[in-house]
Order: sequence, then structure tokens, then C-alpha cells
Amino acid sequence: MNRLRWAFADGATLTRRDLDHWARQPAQVVIGLLFPVMIVLMFGYLLGGGMTVPGGSGAAGYREFLIPGTLALTMVFGLEGTFQAIKTDVSRGVTDRFRSMPMASSAVVVGRSVADLLNAVVSLSVLALSGLAIGWRWHSGLAAALAAFGLLLLLRFAMLWIGIYLGLVVRGEGALVAVQILVWPLGFLSNTFAAPSTMPGWLGTIAEWNPLSSTVGAARELFGNPGWGGDSWVAQHAILMAVVWPVLLIAVFFPLSVARYRNLDR
Repeated sequence: MNRLRWAFADGATLTRRDLDHWARQPAQVVIGLLFPVMIVLMFGYLLGGGMTVPGGSGAAGYREFLIPGTLALTMVFGLEGTFQAIKTDVSRGVTDRFRSMPMASSAVVVGRSVADLLNAVVSLSVLALSGLAIGWRWHSGLAAALAAFGLLLLLRFAMLWIGIYLGLVVRGEGALVAVQILVWPLGFLSNTFAAPSTMPGWLGTIAEWNPLSSTVGAARELFGNPGWGGDSWVAQHAILMAVVWPVLLIAVFFPLSVARYRNLDR
């Protein structure tokens, strides 16, 4: 119990350290928050008038369709920020200095995960307020809406452990570009902007089984917003899979991240 208490204390210290960095670099935080808002405005107003979705009418219906997908997409793209922060600490020797201190071996990765999750809460809040400003609403009650936001944060929690692991493993100057090549297809090969049924058979199957698609489908269902639906098993059980996929990813990448951190110099 004493070791566990110190592990929590060390993790809290590292969380405060990451939050202090953001407080000293507000421009970086603001730019990160403005990007998803720009995506909402661009798709909502430039493309919204020419898009039709099942269960929605005109531009307003498309915006209600758009916001849940954009919220989930922002959670996935947050992986890049986690990766870059971890990689920067490793390359500058900060991580080695932490490892030489008498602290819990999980503190660095846990501290980063908590700080990034708090950042995700702020991102969701800003993006949701932007959606409300352009006419998006949820229609299934506050409890269902909170459940949807919970699933979005669960996806972000899974993605940040992938980012932590990649930040500890990937080396080289072009590492961020390589991660972007991984993340962007994951984000767009989904039901966020297009129905998987309109894609070639094999590609549509991949899109339907994309963890992001399950979270997007579950969020639209819980918010009461229009969506593509689907006849496949995974589409019919979007809420279940929006829990299963992140839990599986966390179960894989959390122990991998801690183990990699312990053996970083090998």
C-alpha cells in the first residue's frame, strides 16, 4: 500500500509538470484547440449545404451528423500530441533523468496520460460549445449525452497509450510524419464523413471494424443525432464495441508502455 501511495504521488507530480508546461506555452494550447473548431466550421458551412444524411434535413441535419464524428476524430488525432511530447522528453534526455530518480517506474507515463486526458476534456468542451453555437443539439437527455462524452474520453485514453508507446519506441527525425501516416488513414477510413456501405466491399468492412467508427456510431446514437446505421453486427452493436475496442487497446498498450519505459536503454 505504501508503494502504491508513492506511485500515485509520483504520477500526480509528473501530471502537474506537464500542466505547467502548457500554462507557460498558451499559444500551443490555443492552436491545438482551434484546429478542430476550424474543421467544424469548414465542413459545416462550406460542405453542409450540399450534403444529405439519413434522418437529417439540409445543412442543419448535416451539422448534427458532423459534430459527433468530429469529436471522436479529435480524440484520435490527439495521439500525435502525446507521441511528440514523449519523444521530445526521450530525445532531450529528460526521461533518462526521471529514470535515475527514486520514483515509481510508471509515474512518467501515468503522469502524461492524466495530463493529456485533462487536455482532451478541454478540447471536447470547446468543440461541443462550438457545435452548440452552429446549431448542434443532443436529443436523448443529459444522461445519454454524458455517456457519449464518456465513450469519447475512453477512446482518447486508449489512443494516448498508443501514443506513449510509439513515443518510447519510434526514433528518427521523420517519426512524427510516420505516425501521421498511421493516424490519418485511421481517422478518415471510418464512418465519420462517409457511409462504409458506399465504399468497396473490403474497404467498407475495414471502416466498419475501425474502433473510431464504433465510437462515432455510439456517440451519434446516444446524442440522438443522424447517422449512417448499418446492417453488420459491429454497426448494430456500436455502443458495446465503443467500450470493447478501447479496453482492448489499453490492455495491450498500457503494459507495453510501462515495460518499454523500464527497459528504455536496452
